[in-house]
Amino acid sequence: MTKLVDTFGRGHRDLRVSLTDRCNLRCSYCMPHDFAAWLPSENLLTTDELVEVIEVAVSQGIDEIRLTGGEPLLRPDIVEIVARISSIENAPKLSMTTNGLALAKLAKPLVDAGLRRINISLDTLDKDVFKKMTHRDRINDVFAGIAAAKEAGLLPVKINTVLLRGVNDGEAASLLKWALAEDLNLRFIEQMPLDAGGIWDRTQLITADEIFANLSAEYELSPVEYRGSSPAEEFLINGGTATVGIIGSVSRPFCGACDRIRLTSDGQLRACLFSMTESDLRAILRSDSTQEAKTEALISKFHSTVKAKLPGHGINDPSFIQPSRPMSAIGG
Repeated sequence: MTKLVDTFGRGHRDLRVSLTDRCNLRCSYCMPHDFAAWLPSENLLTTDELVEVIEVAVSQGIDEIRLTGGEPLLRPDIVEIVARISSIENAPKLSMTTNGLALAKLAKPLVDAGLRRINISLDTLDKDVFKKMTHRDRINDVFAGIAAAKEAGLLPVKINTVLLRGVNDGEAASLLKWALAEDLNLRFIEQMPLDAGGIWDRTQLITADEIFANLSAEYELSPVEYRGSSPAEEFLINGGTATVGIIGSVSRPFCGACDRIRLTSDGQLRACLFSMTESDLRAILRSDSTQEAKTEALISKFHSTVKAKLPGHGINDPSFIQPSRPMSAIGG
């Protein structure tokens, strides 16, 4: 049972861990094509430091870890990281969000090391649209990564899709048709104001309602009753067992059931994607304190971060201010 309970009664059991802010794609809703404002490499947590923080988190009731980025597969020791997390006492369930470019060679080693679930980002089935959105001609690498993930047993493979108006918004139904044929679990995610280029525009947002309407033109969707703390509203398709998810981060906030906290690749603990404050764990890890004192300080930071968590992200409040860090530096 988690010890990390905020002032609104929400228990926190899920830690999102960013391994790097770097990425080998340039998705327009995340960063400009010429983005280069990377975090200094010496500021990134080492593998030993990451494991130390995760051990403390698990001791306080965290039982699920999702590895994110940037692109986590760019971390050269990614298989070692997965193996070491999996060997922690009372090891947490371990998952990953990736663009899939390196999965063809890494899927099986990651599964052998202890990875159990995976989300792969893919916004289009069209090679030209993919190149336009990511500034890279690598859609075939993503398809190969998806195939490798399935073969390695990372089932069900989840696909994360962001629709942009005038770019790929006409592909919702075709993406779902493809996902059903490939036995993939598709989830549409509303574009959030966390891009480094500052292009987010509420008037251009493709909302959860619009996505549902587009899909309903071709499929019968009925809601799955139990949602729990999942960010996705799931819908059964045509009365069967297959589902599609819609994550309405902006228009349908799900903050009331949130059980997530976040660790950035440079060692900052955040209560929310949209937090304006962070707790510096890197400074504790690299201090001259005794190991016992470091552990106590890390535990204290986890609890103070959770206690300070706000009731919601506030995107729909007139006073909302976009965080200075983009998604790539926070961890998706």
